[in-house]
Amino acid sequence: MPTANRGDVWLVDLGMAAKIRPCLVQSVPAAEQDRALCALVPHTTSPRGSQFEVAVQAHFLKTGVFDVQNLITVPHSKLMRRLGSPSPDDLAAVEDAVWRWLGL
Repeated sequence: MPTANRGDVWLVDLGMAAKIRPCLVQSVPAAEQDRALCALVPHTTSPRGSQFEVAVQAHFLKTGVFDVQNLITVPHSKLMRRLGSPSPDDLAAVEDAVWRWLGL
């Protein structure tokens, strides 16, 4: 079973309608007694101009945004391949948008 670390971008199978797409891991690794789930922010190449979309430049991503309004939880079995990690500044920008959207 793959280990998803907070801040990693993975290629994830989100099902037929949602496609296979890069997702940024927001949760911490699951312990043995925890459910094998991770919280993700999907990447999209179809931005809408929302205040909750964060553009990230990385060699492993197409031009697009992380859409924090589409925060999802999936089982680790849906993780296909680790693509890389965004810069610390880009990761902080996505996390800030998640906090704003959730009102934290």
